[in-house]
Amino acid sequence: MNVGVIVFPGSNCDRDVAMVVRELLHQPTRMVWHQESDLSDLDLIILPGGFSYGDYLRCGAIAQFSPAVQATVQQAEQGKFVLGICNGFQVLTESGLLPGALVRNRDLHFICDRVTLRVEHSNLPWTSEYQANQVITLPIAHGEGCYYAAAETLAELEAHQQVLLRYCDPGGEITHTANPNGSLNAIAGICNRRGNVFGMMPHPERASDPALGCTDGIHLFKGLLQAAVAA
Repeated sequence: MNVGVIVFPGSNCDRDVAMVVRELLHQPTRMVWHQESDLSDLDLIILPGGFSYGDYLRCGAIAQFSPAVQATVQQAEQGKFVLGICNGFQVLTESGLLPGALVRNRDLHFICDRVTLRVEHSNLPWTSEYQANQVITLPIAHGEGCYYAAAETLAELEAHQQVLLRYCDPGGEITHTANPNGSLNAIAGICNRRGNVFGMMPHPERASDPALGCTDGIHLFKGLLQAAVAA
């Protein structure tokens, strides 16, 4: 699987995610400068966390106009896999690849913590290495991670099983206190209708290396790798 990690001015998790796919999973990986416009050689495009273009205006609002993101939209329309993590999720909503928006956290504070998440479905490559309703732990670090969408959009996401991750308590229950940022329907990650574009606020790359004491995140990348091999 040929992997590209987009590097924006302000990215700070690009090397982290590249280390996972290149060093832990041994996949050909290249760093994609935000001004590149030809991503046709890639099977998976990752938009990493950070503060693209300083997060001026809104998080991800400027990045959507970069040549690399415009090329990502084209590749996504052709069925290529696209993963947006934290700021990358924000870019995906700003660019229209995913519905809804990420707004200020409920308590208006930046949150850096570990959270428990419930895997809602395991029938897509993103979650195929997990079990449905499995509870996993991943880090979060964001100030604008509250997922918001109109009621009709939320209904469509639920009806088409596009919500793949929800914030939950350690027992898998969806509660107000287990939702760190006030996301509607406790949404932590969604995919598009086709299933090839996935955005999530938690950081799987920060829970992939055994040296860090948690490997719940690496299974997301392994699921994608298995899908690529099967294809």
